[in-house]
Amino acid sequence: MKPPIKPTNLATPLRIAPQPDQPSLSKAQKMFNTLVKQVESSRDTLAQWQSFMDGYMQKVASDYEPQRLIFQSLQADMVRALDAAWDQARGKKILTKSEQQILQNLICEMAEHLIVETADETIKAIYNKHSEIDFDAEEAAAVDSMKEAVEAMFDVDLANADNLNSPEDIIAQLHAQMEQEHQQRVKEQATHDARRKNTRQTAKQRAQAEKLKAEADETSLSMREVYRKLVSALHPDREPDPVERARKTVLMQRVNRAYEKKDLLQLLELQLAIEQIDTHTIAGLSEHRLKHFNKILQEQLDELKHEIAQLQMPLRAQWDFQPHQPITPKTVMPHLSREVANLKGSIRQIKKDMRMPADLFALKVWIKDYRREAKVRERAMRYEDDFSF
Repeated sequence: MKPPIKPTNLATPLRIAPQPDQPSLSKAQKMFNTLVKQVESSRDTLAQWQSFMDGYMQKVASDYEPQRLIFQSLQADMVRALDAAWDQARGKKILTKSEQQILQNLICEMAEHLIVETADETIKAIYNKHSEIDFDAEEAAAVDSMKEAVEAMFDVDLANADNLNSPEDIIAQLHAQMEQEHQQRVKEQATHDARRKNTRQTAKQRAQAEKLKAEADETSLSMREVYRKLVSALHPDREPDPVERARKTVLMQRVNRAYEKKDLLQLLELQLAIEQIDTHTIAGLSEHRLKHFNKILQEQLDELKHEIAQLQMPLRAQWDFQPHQPITPKTVMPHLSREVANLKGSIRQIKKDMRMPADLFALKVWIKDYRREAKVRERAMRYEDDFSF
């Protein structure tokens, strides 16, 4: 009876160490060690981000989203209160025409934001009451204008596209058409290249193409050989002992997942863990085999970096991080905490302001203060424009 498979926690890291007969590592061996270390680091980083995102989304759901909905509801109440105050002020002629216009602009500004977020028809009716143009007509005109601009800028035809009712629809359609055109160009280029290859390819070019194909086949074979050795050692159907069969079943699941993801490092680690290989085996790999292993590890590293970037992308957009600015979970969470605090402050302020529309004289003072602050902001913006280079 074979001895049981040992636990898979690694006491020895997967590294190529200098050997008595080879005290200096080759270039391929050094590259192997570097790639293994980078894959391990990226794998840990991805796991940290995945774990962080679970906690982050829980905090969004428990802390941010309830405050956002409260603020949104209070904004809708404020729009209704300002609309009622505008009707009352008109009847009593307390506000000047200029003040009435400022109030209408404020109502439209707040209402527009709410309509986009909630599609509340009652708020839309208030917007239409105070706007010179119907909201839906304005949106349709904006969509048509954006459609024309996109067609002119990117030389595409969106005339026959269906359901383009928002800027988001236009962007999605643009991406879809550009991807379709890209795939068509790739297909045409491949056809063109194939024709050139058949008619004008030199013997040297054919040899190079055959060499690249052979290398790709060998790289794939290298991965399959590692996989087959693990399957041979771990296949649970060949294990009579029920305890070992259960252990091997778990290990085989890990092997299959790693093979499907082309996770060479995980496969080699499993080999090391079950003592199918050791550090001397790794050190004895031929340069030819190491070259293929390094190629697989580089592809794995690129995929890990892509997965990390995909997780970070919505956070970068939400919190205005620069594209190449390094971010970590520790730098992201404070942004969410500050936004929650800002929302709570906005809720306190809007609750305080909610009493104002009922007092028309207080409303008049508030409009004057708003106009004064708007002029200060306008002057500041002009100053920035004048001195920006």
